Amino acid sequence: MRVLIVNTSEKTGGAAVAANRLMEALKNNGVKAKMLVRDKETDQLTVCSLPPSWRQKWHFLWERLVIWVHLWLKRKHLFEVDIANSGTDITSLPEFKEADVIHLHWINQGMLSLKDIRKILDTGKPVVWTMHDIWPATAICHYNRGCEQYQSQCKKCPLLPSGRLVQKIWNRKKQMLDGHRVTYVCCSEWLANEARKGALLKGQRVVSIPNTIDTRLFCPKDKQQARQSMALPTDRRIILFVSQRVTDPRKGIGYFVEAVNLLVNQHPEMKENTGVAILGGHAEEVASQLALPSYPLGYVSELSSIISAYNAADVFVIPSLEDNLPNTIMEAMACGVPCVGFRVGGIPEMIRHQENGYVAHERDAADLAKGIHFVLADADHDALSRTCLHHVAKNYSQQSVARQYIEEYQNIMAPKTQKS
Repeated sequence: MRVLIVNTSEKTGGAAVAANRLMEALKNNGVKAKMLVRDKETDQLTVCSLPPSWRQKWHFLWERLVIWVHLWLKRKHLFEVDIANSGTDITSLPEFKEADVIHLHWINQGMLSLKDIRKILDTGKPVVWTMHDIWPATAICHYNRGCEQYQSQCKKCPLLPSGRLVQKIWNRKKQMLDGHRVTYVCCSEWLANEARKGALLKGQRVVSIPNTIDTRLFCPKDKQQARQSMALPTDRRIILFVSQRVTDPRKGIGYFVEAVNLLVNQHPEMKENTGVAILGGHAEEVASQLALPSYPLGYVSELSSIISAYNAADVFVIPSLEDNLPNTIMEAMACGVPCVGFRVGGIPEMIRHQENGYVAHERDAADLAKGIHFVLADADHDALSRTCLHHVAKNYSQQSVARQYIEEYQNIMAPKTQKS
């Protein structure tokens, strides 16, 4: 079986990380998997890129220009929506032609247009589409923020002043799928339930399969060595916050700052024995706001350093306001680090309350603080850590996730096999 995984980027972003890990899991379980990307960042042989062309940049710029005009020349929300009006036809590429299954992931920002996706469907090749957010089920948004228009028809997006473009993209997506079947895979049960409500996806197969992780890489290591390698203190408990861009409001940094400051007010002794490590871009902008000693690690791309950062931590905190199935929780747990997060999206499917971490009430900084203190001071930390490792091994191992995907591939290939 030959599978072509299609994603905009090879490494940058959560979807790219998940797609790359899935490719490795499939290869390790007997599938000939390749990845096709626009932005190739390594020399990995099984990752191929679109043919080099000035058009790649033009596709991206043209889409942003159209959105900018419909935002009345304002930048707000410019990168929160996608209209897929421009992209590359991949159906003539040899990697496409040799594939038995086409597996789409995050294909936005000029990778594929809606017309390009329709051309893929028209070839008759089986298509699986992993949803890393709600965009495939809406007109233009990646996170619907409580808006339920997509359940009937997107007419006017809260992120866009003009409803005319929204309705046009909705109709194009509807036409794109007309007469075709796609298997949509959501990384969490929460997203699957949201997707099934979407009018665009009526009659399509929607299933839930989690992301995978290589536990040979992400695994417990010596904590003191990990801290030394990251220039973190060895005599303090470490609270870890991770985000590609720390100041992204969706990641809930404001609630994190409030929770840490509440902790210090309630437990002043923490100033002497606890610190905060912040991994991600713009980390230094947040460090000064915290009542605990803080260690901005900045944006780190080297895998060994990322693994060390997790292993250096005593608790990982993820106060996201919207999220699917965060890779960061999986990575922390695979290193035996208990996690604390809000009850949003797929987070409660990963964090089992007071078993491998703490699930706080949504947008409740006081409960988030309570959860951090629970992990650091109240619970049996070693027991939490063991439960983390067991949860990852049971649910996110390469073998488990690859098996579920292979079953889906075989199911959608079966009708074609029977006809021949």
